[in-house]
Amino acid sequence: MHGVSLPGHLYARHAETYLHAENRERNRRLRALISSLQAACRSYSRVVLRLRAQAEAEARAHAAAVNSPSSPFRGKELPSVKSTTSVNNVPQSKKTFSRNSSRAPSPTSSYSHPHGHGRAASMPGQSSATPSINGHGGASSSVFHSPLFRLRRAPLLQVFVPSPDGDWLSDTSVMECEKELKRAGVLHLLRPGDVVWDTAVGDEGNAGRMVWDGGYLIDLDYTYSRGGDLPKYLPTLAFPPSYFHRVVRTMGSGNPVCHIDVAAWGDEIATNLQLIQDRTKTETPQGGHHMVVRWLHRSSFTVRPAADGKRLRLIVPRDVGPGPGPGGAWFIDPGWFGTVVVEAEGTNEGLADLQARCRGAFPPRAVGAPLSPERAARMEAQRSVFRILREKSRPGEIWIRTVTEKERLLPP
Repeated sequence: MHGVSLPGHLYARHAETYLHAENRERNRRLRALISSLQAACRSYSRVVLRLRAQAEAEARAHAAAVNSPSSPFRGKELPSVKSTTSVNNVPQSKKTFSRNSSRAPSPTSSYSHPHGHGRAASMPGQSSATPSINGHGGASSSVFHSPLFRLRRAPLLQVFVPSPDGDWLSDTSVMECEKELKRAGVLHLLRPGDVVWDTAVGDEGNAGRMVWDGGYLIDLDYTYSRGGDLPKYLPTLAFPPSYFHRVVRTMGSGNPVCHIDVAAWGDEIATNLQLIQDRTKTETPQGGHHMVVRWLHRSSFTVRPAADGKRLRLIVPRDVGPGPGPGGAWFIDPGWFGTVVVEAEGTNEGLADLQARCRGAFPPRAVGAPLSPERAARMEAQRSVFRILREKSRPGEIWIRTVTEKERLLPP
């Protein structure tokens, strides 16, 4: 199966050979090669989505067995089951541990988790098997194993569409990618947040990667990152914090951009706000390390599950597509239940930015001349942009930092 055995860079090499070939439409051998690569990508996407259905079915059966009143394992973990979906059929260990279970809480944080050396305690309605923000799963990984798909992770589907426009796909190429998904017969199986990769573009960074928003394939957002981040049309709270980890690659610090409207928790943020000194170890150009002390505004809020057990609905802007819920609704993923720590710059500007994001939770500030409609719309969109701090985050405690206008790479 080419989708598994063929390295990613060979797809791009074959696509480049095809695009630069003379009379490529008459070259039967080259056309047969391109057709075989397209068929391989279609098969790969079908297999990945079949694995997702299998993983979710096994997870439901696992949860039903644990919660069954007659089950001897009620309230406990079931024994490890070796999955037959592994390509090499290698026996898996009976118990897995999250890498961050041995990490002590931050000594400078007043919001450290009370169990720094163990797994985070689950809140009501939240599974204890929620994967960590650093990409390592909990006990649910003992149920399903596959190198092609992981539970509570975005699937990476493949299409093969040689693009004459290079790494940046044109509208025509994007529409052809959608047609390839239709030819593969998986269009009705796609969900918002599924990532599609045009293997003909190459495997450098996020080249050729797009996200399904429920109706169309949309490009990544390059406003704050050269490598690309998730677009604002996908509500971050609707997905697990580590849902796109290593699927949409993050450059630089490894802290991905996310879009969260914190106005609903504005009063709680205002109550818990503190101005603190933060000590960070940085590396010098000579390879040494030294401590940097900086001032930060830090606060927190708690995302709690509904008391009646129902899912929490998200209020999204009008330009956001339909969600996976009934009637196109978006819901908060249980992976966000717990404490969310918010950091902002320890300056007056950083404080004003955080206060503006809370929308009325703080006393009104003096404002200058009214902004133009274009600038006001841009400032409004800026208020929901944060970065997830992976090194500090863990299940039940997610850290985010405000992203300011000066971090913008693309002109407004």
